[in-house]
Amino acid sequence: MEVTHLSADATTEEIHRVLAAEGALVIDDLASVELIDRITAEMADHVEATPFGSDDFSGRFTRRTGGLIARSETARELVQHPLVLDVAERLMHQASKFQVHLTQIISIGPDSPGQSIHRDEWAFDFFPFPSDVHPQCNTIWAMTDFTAENGATRVIPGSQEWPVARDHDVRETVPAEMSKGSCLLYTGKVYHGGGANRSNTVRTGLNLTYCVAWLRQEENQYLSCPAVVAETLDDGLLKLMGYQIGAYALGYVDDVRDPLHALRGATGAMGFGGDPNVPTD
Repeated sequence: MEVTHLSADATTEEIHRVLAAEGALVIDDLASVELIDRITAEMADHVEATPFGSDDFSGRFTRRTGGLIARSETARELVQHPLVLDVAERLMHQASKFQVHLTQIISIGPDSPGQSIHRDEWAFDFFPFPSDVHPQCNTIWAMTDFTAENGATRVIPGSQEWPVARDHDVRETVPAEMSKGSCLLYTGKVYHGGGANRSNTVRTGLNLTYCVAWLRQEENQYLSCPAVVAETLDDGLLKLMGYQIGAYALGYVDDVRDPLHALRGATGAMGFGGDPNVPTD
């Protein structure tokens, strides 16, 4: 079974239907090459300064560069891509809110072996989420063409329905090949892994992941994006980063203040859930 490709004008309903059934799909040419090139330029020095991974899973010839909301103004456009957010909201519909889980440029260098096949939701301490609960929605945007030769992400379509197992290998996978500017969407339950790079060039992808707001983020957005930068961002992006009450009473500041109001310097209790009209006793 190959990875399904949809066009950039596909509807949210169509994308969600494929994602629910197969666990992964590619939306072709969802971002312009020019936009991807701007992110590449804005992040070039940061990528160059990023050390290689310290173990086989993170990749000893792979760089993982985070902090994109603070470091790249253009990347914020992809973080808030309306189609992706609509799909994420539909997939994680059982939660009242969701948030950014991580922002990361993954640069897989030549001679990199393939990553072990895994599920991303295992990051939550291998908690056994029910099969019908999706705690996250993931994207990888191609910053270079993704090919089987240069390490395209490999997935097992349909495997989101499989039992938990840690012995799947690359022979069960297919490469999510896609052109620069295309976007791989996949759930936290689908088995996948970074491909082996057998080319002489670096395969670069922009990994933007979202999770339900009652789970801890993989990338700490409050430190990855310093307050002096966060204060300049619009409220919508800040809420997506986690500056919101994650559920009825999760994530408030001191005297039950909404974190967004606390960042903006507002005083006074806002009530649980960020609603100033909700009593707090």
